[in-house]
Amino acid sequence: MAQKPRGRPRAFQDKTDQNTVQALDRALSLMEHIAAHPGRTLSELAEETGQAIATTFRALATLQAHGMVESEEPGQFWHVGPGAFRTGTAFLKRTKVAERARQPMDALMRDTGETANLGIEVRDEVLFLAQVETYEAIRAFFPPGTKAAMHSSGIGKALLAWSPEEKVQGILARQGLEKFTSLTITSESALLRDLARTRDRGFAIDDQERAEGMRCVAAPVFNSYAEPVAGLSVSGPAFRMGLADATRMGALVRAAADRVTEAIGGTLP
Repeated sequence: MAQKPRGRPRAFQDKTDQNTVQALDRALSLMEHIAAHPGRTLSELAEETGQAIATTFRALATLQAHGMVESEEPGQFWHVGPGAFRTGTAFLKRTKVAERARQPMDALMRDTGETANLGIEVRDEVLFLAQVETYEAIRAFFPPGTKAAMHSSGIGKALLAWSPEEKVQGILARQGLEKFTSLTITSESALLRDLARTRDRGFAIDDQERAEGMRCVAAPVFNSYAEPVAGLSVSGPAFRMGLADATRMGALVRAAADRVTEAIGGTLP
């Protein structure tokens, strides 16, 4: 009896467009666009994605049938649906660090009085996986799925600081150093000096580099190979979280990140 083929097809290594299902690619791109720009109408989505209205409608109808998108009446404004959430939670279940970080994040929020965050690097960007919000009325808010540039975020800089030089150079070459505020580091040499200071003190500081009036302190979580695989941070408004406070909180954030490293069987460098 012939053995049933398993795994990838023989032509999988071929990276040409032959391995791309065009309709699926368009539908997934459309869903990503809706996630980034919720509340758009059919005609707006067609125009913004450069697709025909009929093509966009068919893609929306298919995604809606699977619960990946849904429309809001009246006016048929499109949003990400519950099916996308269920699919996303499967990723979180696979990411052991999200589960193991929950208790340290809760403690970190209580100890600092500020919002605790967990993020990883995905495709040269920070992807926020989880958040424990402070009870303060004015607070940082990075819901799961939010993305941020590596060079301007606390978690991003914490991950870069302990990453191999070739990886850092590759990310900077592909992503550049976009300026978000007047304090964003836009010089590669200045960023490398900041990363060196981050390693020396054990945590990164985002001093209003991603958003005006917001500071963040972050430290990395390491896997069993002493590689940075996630970042833990606390974020808060600058009027409540001064630089002196950020330095004091840095030790708490690093201790919390080290607890997560231990919980996932990681090794400190």
